[in-house]
Amino acid sequence: MPPGRVPLALPRAMRLVRFQPPGGAEPRLGLEEEEGGGLVDLSGAEPSLPRSMRAFLETGEHGLAAAHRALASGQHRLPRAGARLLAPISDPEKVICVGLNYRDHCLEQDVKVPKEPLIFSKFPSAIVGPFDDIVHPAESSEVDWEVELAAVIGKTGRHIQESAALEHVVGFTVANDVSARDWQMRRNGRQWLLGKTFDTFCPLGPAIVTKDSVTGSSRCAPGTCCSQGPLRVWGFSGSPPCFSR
Repeated sequence: MPPGRVPLALPRAMRLVRFQPPGGAEPRLGLEEEEGGGLVDLSGAEPSLPRSMRAFLETGEHGLAAAHRALASGQHRLPRAGARLLAPISDPEKVICVGLNYRDHCLEQDVKVPKEPLIFSKFPSAIVGPFDDIVHPAESSEVDWEVELAAVIGKTGRHIQESAALEHVVGFTVANDVSARDWQMRRNGRQWLLGKTFDTFCPLGPAIVTKDSVTGSSRCAPGTCCSQGPLRVWGFSGSPPCFSR
């Protein structure tokens, strides 16, 4: 294939990670060979690629094709046990979240099901790795957590039609939405931001699973939405959703 050409149909099943190799070296991009398996050093296999996951994903299909080559090469392998897995993306432009987004959670909180999505955000500085400690802030006595599915947005867009929404999603990862409920519900004028965005309140990872690896991701989930701008992480969870049509 001529240089710079990208295959029209890429193979499926990629698990993108960031990791720190033994000895405290600089973080590198990699892939999991399988869930919980060994790692492929993508930065070693394709040294011209960016070292930032955000910058890598912004290269689009060119970067993903390079990752597939590295995965298929059988080279640049290293044992998982010797590496520290980091948040797969640490520097998104925004972390956009949807609150009270499934009925069971509304019932649990004893609140009405909202008629439209309740949007809040976390600062990117709240992001930590999947196995890092969550720091309990001294200012709060009511720290809580919720597991979430985070969609990683890799394509710029604005006024996106629902039918095209998944074209802007590059993949999915696991998120932990940690909250200081006292700050969220009773302080700061009952605005959610401060209660949601203490340092370490957004563990992510370990892997971004490309959307073609997820059964059914070619269809936009009920109630999902996209907004303008470059790379974002957007969280949602649970079943059934509140905003299905």
